[in-house]
Amino acid sequence: MNIFDELKERGLIFQTTDEDALRKALTEGMVSYYVGYDPTADSLHLGNLVLILTMRRLQLAGHKPYALVGGATGLIGDPSFKDAERSLQTKDTVTQWSGKIRSQLERFLDFENGENKAEMTNNYNWFENMSFIDFLRDVGKYFTINYMMSKESVKRRIETGISYTEFAYQIMQGYDFYELNQLHHVTLQLGGSDQWGNMTAGTELLRRKADKTGHVITLPLITDSTGKKFGKSEGNAIWLDADKTSPYEMYQFWLNVDDADAIKMLKIFTFLTLDEIEDIRLKFEAAPHERLAQKELAREVVSLVHGKEAYAHAVHVSEILFGGGNLKELKAKDILSGLKAVPHHLVSADDNRNLVELLISSEIEKSKRQAREDIANGAIYINGERVTDLDYVLSDEDKIDGQLTVIRRGKKKNFVLSY
Repeated sequence: MNIFDELKERGLIFQTTDEDALRKALTEGMVSYYVGYDPTADSLHLGNLVLILTMRRLQLAGHKPYALVGGATGLIGDPSFKDAERSLQTKDTVTQWSGKIRSQLERFLDFENGENKAEMTNNYNWFENMSFIDFLRDVGKYFTINYMMSKESVKRRIETGISYTEFAYQIMQGYDFYELNQLHHVTLQLGGSDQWGNMTAGTELLRRKADKTGHVITLPLITDSTGKKFGKSEGNAIWLDADKTSPYEMYQFWLNVDDADAIKMLKIFTFLTLDEIEDIRLKFEAAPHERLAQKELAREVVSLVHGKEAYAHAVHVSEILFGGGNLKELKAKDILSGLKAVPHHLVSADDNRNLVELLISSEIEKSKRQAREDIANGAIYINGERVTDLDYVLSDEDKIDGQLTVIRRGKKKNFVLSY
């Protein structure tokens, strides 16, 4: 199976400019292609990962990737399908974020080996010294207002208002394609389905200014079975930066993927072969309660993003947190990551550290009678260890990393005491 058909089989192709021509080009020789990443945050997220892994698939198939960091376009802001204009960032912030994007991309693409080794570039390089007059004469004259107004991303903003700054964004992105073609013979651009208008501005500029043909592939917006944008958890993105979304949190995210989405996500987010995924599907459908598909997703993606050691640690943390292990084996940051959603209580220096009293003050128990009864019956655990002493007083030895203590009531109700 050629790479174009594999991408289709995995559900990774939404639109193309010319499917037959593109399939032919990807079959006959090495194609240079690019994806642009505007530094709109200090980390990429799961939505970006779809494109990154598609870049890697194409590179493994022998094609050459160019990762374009939008040092210039990041200063402007893409209006595509946004309800309001983005806040403009400073040059220093955009430069800092651009560096972080590069370090994240280097985990996935091969920048060292072979004729098709990946290359990183920044569109600030060609926009930095371009005057406004030059931009209008050399680029703007190839775009009519009618053409620019026809873009869906612009149409949606006309009623609420769009600045000239954002209106001109599509021309800047189009010029990126032109420059990369002139400098590196890039003939293919990949992007999300919301980028179609901006991306075809590039093929239009190539055709009109250089009499060349460029290709575009857009990837579908990844949604779950309910239609919700995938990669959002209670309104928060799943980041690729371990300091923003820990490997444990990412591991739990994949474990909790709905059954209806699991096989689809294996095709999109892993490098398991389609035959391997089909084998998983058969086993998964025969015993869905074992959650084989979700476990494979968690193993493959966390290992890919953070490494095998981070995956193994995430499994270890999960087993201790939910398997009744000794929490003192873990670091405080792992516990806080794993128990982020459970009730937290700040213990002041004046609080009584007697266990019964502390159970009341932290609202773990409603009455002293119930607190004593639960302790006596062995239903209270401190850092995973059962405590039955009614006179037990918490000490510094019960603090993990000197920061917190976990009290569990029964089998599953956890509470975090911090100091």
